[in-house]
Amino acid sequence: MALKITDECISCGDCEPECPNQAISPGEEFFIINSSKCTECVGHFDESQCLRSCRYDCIIPDPAFPESKAQLQDKFEALKTA
Repeated sequence: MALKITDECISCGDCEPECPNQAISPGEEFFIINSSKCTECVGHFDESQCLRSCRYDCIIPDPAFPESKAQLQDKFEALKTA
């Protein structure tokens, strides 16, 4: 499942450099996660680096994009070859 950043984000920017897929970017009001690039760090790390770095607990699973670990791995493989 891709992750999303809630409106509780204060735009500190701690999460952006932690994303190995460059899926996080500044939005108009707070940072956003591009769901087509988010693999929850599958293929890179054992845990989502943005979740680990967020001091405000404003990154949550995005129910609009339910994906299994296998689907996240497939997405990682596709991004790697793109």
